[in-house]
Amino acid sequence: MTDSPAVNSSSHEPAAQDEDFRELTRRVQAAGLMRPRTGQYVTGIAVVWLMNALGWAALAFSGGTWWKVVLAAVWLAVWHEQLAFLVHDAGHRQITRSRRFIQALGLVHGNLMLGVCFGWWVQHHNRHHNHPNHLELDPDILRRVAIFAPEQAQDRKGFARFLAANQRYLFFPLLGLEALVLRIAGVIALRRRALRKPLLEGGLMVLHAVLFFGALFVLLPWPSVLLFLAVHQVLLGYLLGLAFAVNHKGLPTRVGKEWSWLERQVLTSRTLPTGYIGDFFYGGLNYQIEHHLFPGMPRAALRRAYPLVKQFCVEREIPYVETGVLESYRDLAEHLGSASEVLRGTTATA
Repeated sequence: MTDSPAVNSSSHEPAAQDEDFRELTRRVQAAGLMRPRTGQYVTGIAVVWLMNALGWAALAFSGGTWWKVVLAAVWLAVWHEQLAFLVHDAGHRQITRSRRFIQALGLVHGNLMLGVCFGWWVQHHNRHHNHPNHLELDPDILRRVAIFAPEQAQDRKGFARFLAANQRYLFFPLLGLEALVLRIAGVIALRRRALRKPLLEGGLMVLHAVLFFGALFVLLPWPSVLLFLAVHQVLLGYLLGLAFAVNHKGLPTRVGKEWSWLERQVLTSRTLPTGYIGDFFYGGLNYQIEHHLFPGMPRAALRRAYPLVKQFCVEREIPYVETGVLESYRDLAEHLGSASEVLRGTTATA
């Protein structure tokens, strides 16, 4: 593992930083890594739809038998995670450059099939990409109860303060709620009228709820419905939460610092090289440095971009953080404990 760097933004002058990124971009483009992969995405979408259809068919023929319901719930959670990755890629225009097709893909796979608000997610995620790990501008930090730097502690009051003080132990258990939290965030955005097409997005989310719960109650007796929901929603929450939790947390944070694009993306991200099974469950986003440098790069190309980007960072003496999977979660837990240390011992009297 490369240790998290002590950030020194004066190590490269701004003009040199810009030229560095242009040179890296030239290498990436010369390797063909930014080339659209429409055929692969068409095949991938067809496979995801087929696997989801098989999961619902298995549920229909389960007869409410508990172990069959559990297996179907696990299967559908895995393939609903893959639907979420398609929503992610549509938002980054990796699948197509057409704004109309992007909107259609996002609304169908996000709002209708997952119940997650595509319009809210694109706004939220774009701000995150522009300001990763910025304590005042990164919405992935601002929407969390957890704190990722000691200076955030003063904003936590009451029960939120208790959660933050004990976040080293609570963060991972609470990731099981991530699928629910994402849906709630979309509903909040709709209530605040923060979307361009609230009626369309809200209507598709309502239709998702009607079809999803309607199908469950038609296919299963109500005890089996509760069993399915418990397994499916918690597992989906963990799949999504564990895939994204280690991308930036525990790496340098900033307030009021202006870094170059290259610095922002490399110094605040980590890459987790894995085999193809790991790439499947992380959606390829375990190559997070590469994804943040080139968000429009198709996910299938990130594995190939990894050695190229790493070598470039070595040449330019830019710290490049990569870890193993288990090591990354351990580092995250230690960071959460360190960031919240200021709160422990003061919670009872706050």
